[in-house]
Amino acid sequence: MTYARKSVLLLGATGTIGRATYAALVAAGHDVIAPVRAGADASDLPLAIPCAMTRPAIASLIAERSCEAIISCIASRNGVAADAWAVDHGLNSAALAAAIGQDVGQFVMLSAICVQKPKLAFQQAKLAFESELQAAPIAWSIVRPTAYFKSLSGQLARLRRGKPFLLFGDGELTACKPISNDDLARFLVQCLDNLDCQNRILPVGGPGPAITPRAQGQMLFRALGQTPRFKHVPVAMMSAIIAGLSPLGRIIPSLRQKAELARIGRYYATESMLVWDAAAGRYDTAATPEFGTETLADHYRRLAGQNPVDDRGDHAVF
Repeated sequence: MTYARKSVLLLGATGTIGRATYAALVAAGHDVIAPVRAGADASDLPLAIPCAMTRPAIASLIAERSCEAIISCIASRNGVAADAWAVDHGLNSAALAAAIGQDVGQFVMLSAICVQKPKLAFQQAKLAFESELQAAPIAWSIVRPTAYFKSLSGQLARLRRGKPFLLFGDGELTACKPISNDDLARFLVQCLDNLDCQNRILPVGGPGPAITPRAQGQMLFRALGQTPRFKHVPVAMMSAIIAGLSPLGRIIPSLRQKAELARIGRYYATESMLVWDAAAGRYDTAATPEFGTETLADHYRRLAGQNPVDDRGDHAVF
C-alpha cells in the first residue's frame, strides 16, 4: 500500500506493539514523533523524545512538530483499576484533548477485543475512552486485536524443563486468531490512509483458523520436537482463589491487586478472543477478521531456536 507521508505522534513507543508500530511507521515513510518518559529504555528508538506525559507537554510537542495524526499504543502494565484508569483512560484522554486543541486530524487507538464482554477494570477504562474518542471532532479508528503471540508463549520455559503444558479445563474452552506484533503494527499504520478504517471499530486477528489452547500446546511441543504432555487445571481453582482473596482485599491493598490479577487470569482462561455475536450469544470465528501473514506456528518455530525472556510480567497466568 502507498502511504501519504504524515507527521505522526506515537504514544507507547517503548511497549511491545509500540516498538513494532514505530518500525512500521518509519518503513512507511512517515515522520515519527515518539514521546517517552524520562528513564524509559528507548535505545532502539532514535526518534524518541523525552517528554512528560501530560496534556500540556503533549500539546506543546504536537504544536512544535506540526503533528497530523496520533497512534496510541499505550496500555496499563498490569490492568488493575488504578493503573487502568490512569493510563488506558486518563493518558489517552489527555492526548485526545491535546490533539483536539491543536487541530490534529486523526487518532488511531489500540484497544482490545476483550472489551466486548467487559467484566474487568481495564476493560471499563478502555471503553470509557473509546466512547470519548467516538464523540470527539476528529477522524478516529479503534483497533481491537485478538491475542498477541507473546501472551501465548509463556509456557515455553516449562516445556523446556520437561514439564507438561497447562490447560484450563479440557483445553477447548476458548479459541483465538492470534496476531503478530509486525502484522498488527502494519494494520495500525494503514489506518492512517485507508478511509474504510476511519470512524470504525476494527476487530482484527491474524491468519486463521482459530486456535484453542490445546492446539497451541501441540504446536509448541512440535516446534520443540517433544511428545505432547498436558496437565489439566480446573477453572474452579481460580474461582476459589478469587473468592478467598476478594474479602481480604477490602482491607489489604496488595491482596486486592492479587484478586484483580486472578480475575484477569480467569477471564482469559474462559473467554475466547474472537468477535462476540451478542444476538446468538456466542463467539463467531467466521466474523473475526484476519490480517497479515505470520502464524503462531511460525513464531513458535523461531522461539524454539532461541532462549527468550518471558517479559509478560503481571500479565502472566502460568
